[in-house]
Formats: sequence, structure tokens, C-alpha cells
Amino acid sequence: MEKTTSTQSQSGLLIPVIALSLFAIASGYLMSLIPLMLSQYGIEAKYASWLASAFYAGLLVGAGVIEPFVARLGHKNSFVLFLALLAATIIALPAIPDELFWMVARFVAGIAVAGVFVVVESWLLIGDAESRPKRLGLYMGALYGGSSLGQLGIGFIGIEGLLPYYMIIGLIMMAIACLLFGKGAQPQVQHHNVLNFKQILKLNKASIMGCVVSGLLLGAVYGLMPLELKHRNINTAQIGSLMALIVLGGMAVQPIVSYLSKHFAKTLLMALFCILGVFSVGLTALSDHAAVLAVALVLLGMAAFALYPIAISLGCDQLDESYIVSATQVMLFSYSIGSVCGPVMANTLMNTAEGLMSYLFAILLATAIYMIFANIRQHRPMVTGE
Repeated sequence: MEKTTSTQSQSGLLIPVIALSLFAIASGYLMSLIPLMLSQYGIEAKYASWLASAFYAGLLVGAGVIEPFVARLGHKNSFVLFLALLAATIIALPAIPDELFWMVARFVAGIAVAGVFVVVESWLLIGDAESRPKRLGLYMGALYGGSSLGQLGIGFIGIEGLLPYYMIIGLIMMAIACLLFGKGAQPQVQHHNVLNFKQILKLNKASIMGCVVSGLLLGAVYGLMPLELKHRNINTAQIGSLMALIVLGGMAVQPIVSYLSKHFAKTLLMALFCILGVFSVGLTALSDHAAVLAVALVLLGMAAFALYPIAISLGCDQLDESYIVSATQVMLFSYSIGSVCGPVMANTLMNTAEGLMSYLFAILLATAIYMIFANIRQHRPMVTGE
């Protein structure tokens, strides 16, 4: 089966990267803002995990339905459409302060964000194999860098009143204006193939697992870490800074991932980053000192944000370029499954002594063991008859 997509041209990089960065700043601020502002609208804190899961459920649904819009409207118009849809869901939140409505709004927002991811990934990442790591690093850097800046809005702008909404909507409008009025070529059209179910089952299992675990970790971190820090009696301004440290760790690790991927098996590399994550969670249990917590969160960000790009790269190894977009959608779908389940699973442990950290420790340790065995199996000597 064939559909149409695009090949990235070097001249078209700037516009989508700027728009993605503005979107990421707004999204990073919003993700930390929502769990902290529930009480202002008479919504109980227990709904924080459900709102996060509703968002990632939308991401899950969106990952499977976005491609026809891109094929019909093109990358630039699709990007504008999904940003406008996201803006509409944000405007609706303070207008209708009801937990059920908010869950529906966050579900729709998840679909819009999935559209943004699919559009930008296909816009930036499709191209020759040699430039793919550079493009992936550019994508991750813009996304994580913008998210990190957005976290700082909690401290600089605050969580009270309508000002946070005005700032977030303003950033999204700037991204839309950049796309509408900026001069940048869209990718040139070519044919690409769509993976069928049998081919999807043949994708590297460790790569799929890496994407699922990435969702389990990041969904819980974005959805519940602000509450976890609040339970540790950290003030609102510091929460924004500490959330920014997590994302800065994720941004800083990207060039390290690119370098190490050339020297280590990707399954082993994922195992090593999971072990780093286990170590970071252990630090938070050993000391309550602010400096120790800051270092631990940077290391946790490095571990959690490293898994997805490594997993994508592993899944696309030795895969024909015509299947890259389809494979990327499968990876996003896998990530979304983890993102939906993560906040709900983690919420069951929020009332325990270690709270969210015990959940992160368990997921990271189990994944490290899985990846070590996957690496051993991958490199074991082949026996005649196998």
C-alpha cells in the first residue's frame, strides 16, 4: 500500500523548528500548570492523573489518524490546523471549570499534539540516512529546549488568574504566524510505503519496548512530578525550576546519545540509561538536600528522555526509507500507550512513603533487566538449526 509524504529539503528547516520551539515552550508551561491549578477551579487533585491520561489517550488516538490530514492539506497547513485546535482546547479550560469537560478537552488536545509530532517528524526527519541523526537531534533539541523554558513559566509568570493562559495562547499564535508568514519550503512530495500488521510485528521488539517505557516514564513525570514535588513541601517557584532541570537533562543528553549510539549496541545503551535512572531515584531517597534533588532530577531527565530517540533509531535500523514515516507512527503509538497507562499506574503509589519515585524506580529497574537480556540474546552465537 502506498501513500504520499515528503522528502525534507535543507532550506525548509528553520520555519518548522521555530514553530516547534514556540509550541514546546507553551506546552511545557501548560503541562506543569494544569496539576497545580486544579484547586483554583474547584477540581480535586486526584483528577491530575486522569487529566494526564486523557491527554495521552488523545495522543494515542491521534497517532493513528493524522496521516490523511497531512496528505490532503500538506505539512504547513496541517501544522497550523493542529496548533489552532490545541489553542481552542486551552481557551476552553477556564471558561468551563468542570473535571469531565477538562478531560474531554485534554483528550482533544492530545490528538492535536499528536498531529504536531507527526507533521514535524515527517517534515524534519525524512531524508538520507546519513543526516537522520542530525535531524533527530535538531527535533529533540527544539522540543526539549522549548519544554525546559516553558517549565520556568511556573516561577516567572505563576499559576494564578488568566495571565498564564494569555501567555500560552500568545506563544501558540506566534507559532501559527511563523508558519503562515515565514518563508520556508515544504518537503517535496514522494511515495512511501505503509507497514502492514505483519511487518509491524517484525519490528525490533526492544525498540517497541523502549518507546512504551519512555511513555510510562514521561507520562508520569509530566503529569505527577509537580504534585510529587509539592508533597515534598517545595514552593511553586522552585517546582517550575526543578521541572525545567528534568527537561534540561533530557536536552543535554541528546548529543551524548548520538555519540554513544556509534559505539554501543542500542539495547545495551538503553539498559545503561535505565541504570542511570535507578541511580537518580536512589539519590532522592538518600538525601532531602535541595542540591542533591536538583542533581537527581537532571540525571532522571537524562535517563527518561534518552530512551525514545534510541528506540526510534533502533526501530529504523536497516529499514527502507520509504517505511520511515510509518515506522515513526508505530513508535509514537507505542509511546502513547505507555503515556496513557503511566499516570494512572503511578497514581496508585502517590500516597506511599516514596510516592512517584517508587514507581519510577520499579519501571527503570525492570526495563534495565529486560534490555540487558535483549542485548545478550542479540549478540549470542548462532547455533545450527536455530
